[in-house]
Amino acid sequence: MASPLPVRDGVGATRLHLPRTGPWPTASAYMVERFFHLDPEWLRERFDRGEIVAADGSALTRYTPLEAEEFVWYYREPPAETEIPFYSEILYQDDDLVVIDKPHFLPSTPAGKYVQNSALVRLRRQLDNSDLAPIHRLDRATAGLLMFSARVQTRGAYQVMFQKRQITKVYEAVSTRPEHWENPFPLTVRTHIEKLRGQLCVEVDPSREPNSETLIELIDADDQVIHTLLRPHTGKMHQLRVHLASVGAGILHDNLYPILTDEKPDDHERPLQLLARELRFIDPLTGKQREFLSRRTLKYAP
Repeated sequence: MASPLPVRDGVGATRLHLPRTGPWPTASAYMVERFFHLDPEWLRERFDRGEIVAADGSALTRYTPLEAEEFVWYYREPPAETEIPFYSEILYQDDDLVVIDKPHFLPSTPAGKYVQNSALVRLRRQLDNSDLAPIHRLDRATAGLLMFSARVQTRGAYQVMFQKRQITKVYEAVSTRPEHWENPFPLTVRTHIEKLRGQLCVEVDPSREPNSETLIELIDADDQVIHTLLRPHTGKMHQLRVHLASVGAGILHDNLYPILTDEKPDDHERPLQLLARELRFIDPLTGKQREFLSRRTLKYAP
């Protein structure tokens, strides 16, 4: 469903679904209860200023009946953000595709306390293109290659390519060398991974049919760490982090796997040692072979 509001400062408007019936006489009453953590009068004043709009772009008032609209759009008030002092590098750009080399700590898209400090919003502002949209995602903690569609007309072709797994992705990771370690690689890891609502970490269910697969190969090792090459066949959330942890080689500086630790401020000297290194595919528009390589390296690699 298209937004009636344009992208502003690189950020699209938020869409909210309103219930068709309920104990709220107006849309504003519903939103006051829904967003109970916000000041009620401040929210009603946003209606007065015409900042909450319907699908046709017309403004709602604080008295608009609940049942009048099914969806409303509005701009989120930007949070006070801490500047992330790392920047993406554009590796490739044409009319349809943009490929960047994302640093550690930068989220792919607006999330939580990061809006302007996200790869998507920064890139939209840099290229003055509000149509930019990510074709896939990288965790905020992961560095490396990230692809964006540059225009709506051809976006679907690239999205289908990912859905059909017609793209080769290669990652690197550095893990603490386990005590008494003996090299088990190359090794293919298969598990059933499920993301449950409200949980930060994914669940691994050994009783269910595997839905994730990664080939792990050894690049190098020393007395402290092991450096691996990861070839995921699937793209489940946190798949690479889970698969390395499952073989006793959790990624260095991972605060989620194998043990969830308390959230701490970013330590820029200790980035997660995971890098999206390569992307290879046949371009669905031109039929040509594409290959992109990250210029970044992992700080703690031997």
